[in-house]
Amino acid sequence: MALSIGMVTIDCVDPRGLAKFWTAALGTEVMMDMDGAFLMLAPSSDGGPAVALQQVPEPRTGKNRVHIDLRADDREREIERLTALGATVVDEQVVPGLTWTVLTDPEDNVFCVGQYA
Repeated sequence: MALSIGMVTIDCVDPRGLAKFWTAALGTEVMMDMDGAFLMLAPSSDGGPAVALQQVPEPRTGKNRVHIDLRADDREREIERLTALGATVVDEQVVPGLTWTVLTDPEDNVFCVGQYA
């Protein structure tokens, strides 16, 4: 039996509102909207998994148990673009061969943007 990641779902209070951030961030569009309670974004052109936004009654509290890691050729330029869209920089990490920035989206969900050296 073979498994592959088909979709990553982000819990959020306002899926339609958060879709504005993620569609702009990922360069995609809303593919399915189920009355604002569940939105699926179209997969990116690179064949990565789809992202969905699922409505929950409460905002995120505590640390994310799973987060999305994005890769960029020009991490600093992407960080500038993402913060202009509403992301917040939380931290930056450097290890030999890899630098990544930890951010939160407008609903405080953690994600990272990394660049290989």
